[in-house]
Amino acid sequence: MSKLLRSTFAPAMVAGFILSAMPMFAQAPPVEGPVPTTALVMVQSKSGAPLDPASLRLQVNRHDAPITSVTPVAAPAAQVAILIDDGLRFTFSSNLPEFTEFINKLPAGTKVLVGYMRNGEVIASGGFSDDHAAVAKQLRIPISSAGVDASPYFCLSEFAKHWPSNQPGARFVLMITNGVDPYNGRPSVMNQDSPYVQTAQEDAERAGVAVYSIYFPMSGIRGGRGSFSGQSYLSQVAEATGGDTFNQGTITPPSLEPYLNQFGKAIAESYMVTFNVNAANKKDALTQIKLTSSQPGVKIHAPQNVHPGVDLQ
Repeated sequence: MSKLLRSTFAPAMVAGFILSAMPMFAQAPPVEGPVPTTALVMVQSKSGAPLDPASLRLQVNRHDAPITSVTPVAAPAAQVAILIDDGLRFTFSSNLPEFTEFINKLPAGTKVLVGYMRNGEVIASGGFSDDHAAVAKQLRIPISSAGVDASPYFCLSEFAKHWPSNQPGARFVLMITNGVDPYNGRPSVMNQDSPYVQTAQEDAERAGVAVYSIYFPMSGIRGGRGSFSGQSYLSQVAEATGGDTFNQGTITPPSLEPYLNQFGKAIAESYMVTFNVNAANKKDALTQIKLTSSQPGVKIHAPQNVHPGVDLQ
């Protein structure tokens, strides 16, 4: 059984956090025929106008396909996981009040979880909860020790595969990390193909998770090469899953509030788009999709692939 949710507090609390052992819902499509499938997409509108569903064009495996429904993500349907790298520099402690404020300002009904990425897993003291004040109290200063993070992509993979909720909903992840994959050799411009990043990306796509990230330097990791490598990987995962990445500079800004506001705005501007996809012959196979809009001033952030049968509603 996965140790995805492991209490860092009292052992008596552990019994309540066996959510990671629950099977993911609607993840076993029939062997043959089309199956309803949901993609979580984010809509950027320059004018602020709501999305016109009639403007959407969906392609499945490069062929036009009909859309059966387009539903805005309501607050009670949103599941937001904030995953903080435990290897972040100690200076991150000054940003904790911004995260507290962000969590407390989430719309009523939004489920949120705070977890720390350490040694290839996500360690959290609880599951998703709409008690925002209680979740905000779980924020703490990172351990800030070089190497404690292992790889943020191992953590993302395990978290996506064992999503700690058996309830349907729109799945959002916000990673705060430097994004470097220490298991893929030197973080140079010439070494940017990581199988571990690719695996995490695909696991998130299978689970219907939109991955967002804020770049933040790590204890013991210095230099432009590490910054370039980590930001490149974070952008790769965000683009593949329909998310976004923030802070593309090499210097950490004194405040992360603008990026948290952008993330909150992205959640509010997200939709669940449902369509039919032929069931995969292989259990873990992904199906390529492309979603665009003819609506003026509108840009769609959608996953590049979906797992047939994933139902987030």
